[in-house]
Amino acid sequence: MSDTTRASVLWRPWTPITQQAQSLRIVEARGNRVRDEDGKWYIDAISGVLNASCGHAHPKLIDAATRQMGQLVHYDPMVTSHDPAEKLASRLADILPGELNETLLLNSGSEATEAAVRIALQYWRNLGEDRNRVITFEAGYHGSTFLCQKLSGLPFTVSEWTEPFPIDRVPLPAPASRMQTQEAADALVAGFEQALRSGPPAAAVIVEPLLGLGGCVVLPSGFLSRLRSLCDEHGALLILDEVFCGFGRTGRMFGFDHEGITPDLVTMSKGISGGYLPLAAVTVTSGIKQSFLSEPLVQGLRYGHTTGGHAVAAAVANTVLDVMSEEGLVENSAAQGRRLLEGLGRFTGSSLVAGVRGLGLVVALEASSVEAGEAIAVTMAAEGVMARHERGVIRIAPPLTISTEETDQIVDAVRVAVGQGAAAAQPVR
Repeated sequence: MSDTTRASVLWRPWTPITQQAQSLRIVEARGNRVRDEDGKWYIDAISGVLNASCGHAHPKLIDAATRQMGQLVHYDPMVTSHDPAEKLASRLADILPGELNETLLLNSGSEATEAAVRIALQYWRNLGEDRNRVITFEAGYHGSTFLCQKLSGLPFTVSEWTEPFPIDRVPLPAPASRMQTQEAADALVAGFEQALRSGPPAAAVIVEPLLGLGGCVVLPSGFLSRLRSLCDEHGALLILDEVFCGFGRTGRMFGFDHEGITPDLVTMSKGISGGYLPLAAVTVTSGIKQSFLSEPLVQGLRYGHTTGGHAVAAAVANTVLDVMSEEGLVENSAAQGRRLLEGLGRFTGSSLVAGVRGLGLVVALEASSVEAGEAIAVTMAAEGVMARHERGVIRIAPPLTISTEETDQIVDAVRVAVGQGAAAAQPVR
């Protein structure tokens, strides 16, 4: 079978069918870099999508997976547990605040969202209340399954099928570039307060600490703590989606750590296993788990997957936590994120750059147009930096192991891209 034929039979998600055969192919990854089939190496500034913590091909993570495969690959979680999963759940209880002590292990962020919402709705039934309304961001993104896509109001996730339960989506009161003002914070809180006051009592509010696919929106300081208070006032559970933000991406272990709050449920994936194997988690308070003693059919949770909490993935996740501590990766995320934000901020005001924003090692460069964003991303790749471009926003999220030298190389690639674009836009004399 030829390479062209092989490309045509693989149906890749979220990619125009006509473009799939022409896409760049990555064949190797080491540390903070990836190599294409032509032998060119790139700094991986897309890694926040998958490899959010320890870099590629980390020997300790490879060794953890190999050792666990030789002992126990996995076993049905409805029949028994195993040491890697038990250890991981215990360690999550140690690093999460308050009474976030009870963890369900799954495979993906979408599954974690499904589970968290199901748990929240069933919790109220366990207490004898039929609350089933969920409030979220219109520009939020929580996964790709039917339920997850219904939570979002983003154009590429909107579908025509009937919603499974009442969902209220709160719009952003200002463009992403102006969301850091006190005025925006007040308007955003007012939007969620209005949603909580309108209609029947809400079962839960689910938000990301930083809106990823919704435009890489850094929420205003103090918003999450005010939202926590609103949820307490109206009796709604607060679910925080840490699938993208969790495990050091924002310069703290979790995104909500920036505000010192404790959600009722938290969803995690991606960075939990460093992107090495599919793994996700939902951790809830002890009170929520105990309510399931009143669940009428099994006196427990009627949700789960055969490979949820896979033993090899859990063993890798435990080693990820070790590596993050030993190598100071959360601290490095904060330091390199500040350096990246400062370096890219110098291009604000260019004819191609509308603004720069970020938190930890996720920094967004907002281009002046979709075309300008595409041009910048293409030139960055030519300069040896792979970055993700989405609707005029270039999201830069390298592994947490990124060095100062590599951070500066990312900034240099953007400098070249912006300079070339500005020169091309000058009229010919």
